[in-house]
Amino acid sequence: MTRIAVTGGAGRLGRSLVAGLAASGHDLVSLDRVVSDAPELADVAQVAIDLSDADAAAAALVETRADALIHLAAIAVPFSAPEDVIMRTNAGLAVSVLGGAVKAGIPRVIAASSPTVLGYGAPTGWLPDRLPLDEDTPARPWNAYALSKLLIEEAIAMLARQTGDATRFAAFRPCYVIAPEEWAGALTQQGHTVRERLDDPALSAPAIFNYVDARDVAAFADTLLQALPEIPNGETFFVAADDALAREPLADLVPRFYPGTEELAAGLTGTTPAFSNAKARRVLGWRPAHSWRGELDEPSAVPAGAPPAPDPARKDVPA
Repeated sequence: MTRIAVTGGAGRLGRSLVAGLAASGHDLVSLDRVVSDAPELADVAQVAIDLSDADAAAAALVETRADALIHLAAIAVPFSAPEDVIMRTNAGLAVSVLGGAVKAGIPRVIAASSPTVLGYGAPTGWLPDRLPLDEDTPARPWNAYALSKLLIEEAIAMLARQTGDATRFAAFRPCYVIAPEEWAGALTQQGHTVRERLDDPALSAPAIFNYVDARDVAAFADTLLQALPEIPNGETFFVAADDALAREPLADLVPRFYPGTEELAAGLTGTTPAFSNAKARRVLGWRPAHSWRGELDEPSAVPAGAPPAPDPARKDVPA
């Protein structure tokens, strides 16, 4: 059993992540602005704290006596606040919390970044060097939210240079998170149901049809924390479903919404997603357990239990 401190534990992803880690036998403490009455946190220790106060954050992290930290606390939606507020808040939280974890002597630290660091949706246009997208795709943020998430990755790299192997770090980029209740019809983060996002591809196109079940993020975090002492320090991982949140192949859909990608997207046939989870599979042995077809009981375009299509950009991943 590991004692894990989670910042932002009362948020959408935080609640599912805390519940999943607690169900796996870990001892959890949630640090957030308020104490939540969410049922997922009913049996979890909670600390109400302003994490932007670096001294208070460091002191609270010492008091948790945690063996590991998962940093989720942030303004979680692009353009949901003025750009300067998003940048100041998310960057400040990263320095405050991650630096506080080092001061508290927490040996394993992971933090949530975002796929948006890649810069898709830029108003001046965006073309990647290849599809599917992976951890080697260059980051090209075009808004404060994406830039603040890239800064989290850079803060981890900075602290790893300061501490060496005394603290083990990693960043993860969870795709569009769908919480368990959202499969049953609750509204997703953008105010639509999952079925509405499937019925109207324009709703999922801004995220290039990426998604991940919140429970799979919890399982990923558990796997990553266990692996941290054995993998290179400061790694970054995409956390994505094995398929796309779309009924049509992305070879057809992506060029419709991202002009000029016809050739790049040609390999995204069947259910192949635009975001690769191959690194997490290869390095950590993690695989997502949930898909929208299973959760919504819709027929699959591929046989049940079939492995995902190999990533054409990753020659080291077997078919």
